[in-house]
Amino acid sequence: MATTVTRVFDLLQYNLENFPKKEFISGKVNGAWQNYSTQEFCDTVDALSRGLINIGVGKSSRVGVMSANRPEWNLTDFAIMQIGAYQIPLYPTLAEHDIKFIIENAEITVIFVADEALYTKLKIVCEEVSSPIKIYTFNEVDGAAHWKSLVAAGESLKDTDLAPYRNAIRPDDILTLIYTSGTTGTPKGVMLTHNNLVKNFEHSAVVMPEGIKRGLSFLPLSHIFERMIVYLYMYTDIAVYYAESIETIVADIQYVKPNAFSTVPRLLEKVYDKIMEKGKALAGIKRGIFFWSVALAERFDFNNGWFYHFKLGIARKLVFKKWQEALGGEIVVIVSGGAALNPRLARIFWAAGMPVFEGYGLTETSPVITVNHFGATMFGTVGPVIEGVEIKIAEDGEVLTRGHNVMKGYYNREDLTAENIDSEGWFHTGDIGEIKEGRFLKITDRKKEIFKTAGGKYVAPQMLENKYKESPLVEQIMVLGENRKFPSALIVPNFEALKAWCGKKGISYTTKEEMIRNEQVIAKYDQIITYSSKEFGKWEQVKRFALLAKEWSIDGGELTPKLSLKRKAILEKNAEVIEKIYKDAENYKA
Repeated sequence: MATTVTRVFDLLQYNLENFPKKEFISGKVNGAWQNYSTQEFCDTVDALSRGLINIGVGKSSRVGVMSANRPEWNLTDFAIMQIGAYQIPLYPTLAEHDIKFIIENAEITVIFVADEALYTKLKIVCEEVSSPIKIYTFNEVDGAAHWKSLVAAGESLKDTDLAPYRNAIRPDDILTLIYTSGTTGTPKGVMLTHNNLVKNFEHSAVVMPEGIKRGLSFLPLSHIFERMIVYLYMYTDIAVYYAESIETIVADIQYVKPNAFSTVPRLLEKVYDKIMEKGKALAGIKRGIFFWSVALAERFDFNNGWFYHFKLGIARKLVFKKWQEALGGEIVVIVSGGAALNPRLARIFWAAGMPVFEGYGLTETSPVITVNHFGATMFGTVGPVIEGVEIKIAEDGEVLTRGHNVMKGYYNREDLTAENIDSEGWFHTGDIGEIKEGRFLKITDRKKEIFKTAGGKYVAPQMLENKYKESPLVEQIMVLGENRKFPSALIVPNFEALKAWCGKKGISYTTKEEMIRNEQVIAKYDQIITYSSKEFGKWEQVKRFALLAKEWSIDGGELTPKLSLKRKAILEKNAEVIEKIYKDAENYKA
């Protein structure tokens, strides 16, 4: 009888029956590619499941996985889920106090970790936890239990029948607990079920046309976006390849030559900035053709006439073919999520023959709520809802959603669950949005991030930040001004681009600290802010700013693992700088 996918682990039997392949899941670890065929993958998963049962793991047990993307992440994920245990991803960059909170809150008994550094970090935390934790490593680490010892034990336990374990799992059983701290507060355990994920990848599959065979993965699997995408790849006969790291991604792309990958807008911005730097270095007719092509691409739309497409055909042959080659030469689809994608950038990539589909969702919605696809795309929006999902805009502009995508709730937090899911089943996203042309959702800001100036005017900072970030000289920016006379901004320059700009202007580039105090540099950023503010109301335009020498990071505590700004932390760390901005403005007027 043919397998129907109703629980995530059904994907394995589904793949064995429908499209077994030599390279099912592959990862580049320590510079070498490691491939698992569909059969090898399934056999290893089953042996690992038996090994876990042998050490006491069963239905509703809690097992953590703390690792960057690699095949072992998926092997452990499936081995855990098919015996009814809850898989709990831990971001490798988490602070020790957050790791301790999650271990204790979720009552984790077993954790898989990638390497020696994470093992050392985790061992310290586990020694502070009252109940014993078994740790297994993916890399071989002196003095640590290796994950393959569980596989070996499982291989000798062939009599352990996994069918009763699988049969005991219902589609609405919990698959995973994902702890999300958002931009403030203690981590919250989001309970997602098998059905949440199965329906999500089934209905998000509209983004993948037929004929896609290879998907490259580099966004963290600890985040539900990439995890769901990998399940989607498995569901649609796409082989998965894990890049070793962001540093090796250029070489990994050239090796895999992917037809698809998912990304955050920042990476596309960096690809674009690098291409533009090369374009600026051209001379004569080549330079002219390059910038003619880019200007043409900026005007890309679906209803452009034949003459536009005739010119675009020339631009693709002369210029954009090289852009395609930089991303492996065989891209069919790029899926973007996690933050707002600049519509101008989306048009340029589409014109270059590499369609980018922007989607929207949250951990609590498994994650996809809406996504653009070949059947329905509108630039500047996050697309129409996927099948089985509803959205509506509340009176205050908040986006509400209901359907198979909404989580079971927050683990052991009925109060928070009731706060976020109302009596009619609508999940309150915390995002502000509007519906375009009757079905396309446009996100305009985060509800909690909108602030009111001292003059009583509301300002939506994300819209401003996204506009200012169009400049290649702006790496990071945060607009602020709660109860202040006017909005201001903290800006972290793109120092690589700034160095190149200084070289062209004959400005001697020294240290980051000195450059942010250079009068010509400050004047340049003032020009960027003034130019980019034109389309906004006077009350929301940034009037003053400060340049910062240190980039915000996850480790520094200014960014979430999803790379969202932790606004409260940034405000606290830069309190003196902010006070100086407003004090200087007062003194200037006086």
